[in-house]
Amino acid sequence: MVCIELEDGIAPADKAEARNRALKLFEEPQANDKVERIVRINSIRERFGIEDVHAILETNKPPPSLMMPKVRTPDEVKILDQLLSERGHSTRLHVIIETNEGLESVYEIARASNRIDTLFFGGVDMAAELGCKNSWEPLLYARSRIVHAAASNGLDAIDVPYLDLGDMDGMIKEAELVRDLGFSGKGAIHPKQI
Repeated sequence: MVCIELEDGIAPADKAEARNRALKLFEEPQANDKVERIVRINSIRERFGIEDVHAILETNKPPPSLMMPKVRTPDEVKILDQLLSERGHSTRLHVIIETNEGLESVYEIARASNRIDTLFFGGVDMAAELGCKNSWEPLLYARSRIVHAAASNGLDAIDVPYLDLGDMDGMIKEAELVRDLGFSGKGAIHPKQI
């Protein structure tokens, strides 16, 4: 998977340009290289997310997959599913669980749409909400709930990227731990982590 960023990695002043550039990529036929291309939109509970969704609904060539950040309730997924269906888009969904409310509702969120392929664990934002250290032990419960919800609904579960680019041994250890917990994969923030 390759994720094109429209959310936290884009400054507010650059959101419109990033959105336009991202959607323009899909106007051309995509290579048949078995790489899934995903666009991470902004939360649909916020203005930038609504603008992202509007632009996707306006195009005749939408991204094949959207990543939904900071999902708190199943209704968010149901609304986006309905809008995509009304427009006739077959776009798939990947849902990030990174809030306390989202974690509480993760099982219902996982069942909210047949478009969902993956639950992602947003550990950085989750740790911030919990007020805990972003490390293995404090986040084990959250990871376990996400794996349970994904496995119960036939979805993949992808863990948060490892942020210390200088600690390859730590990244490998954490990747093995999440694999053993039941995750399907782990995010990466730099090519050297692949």
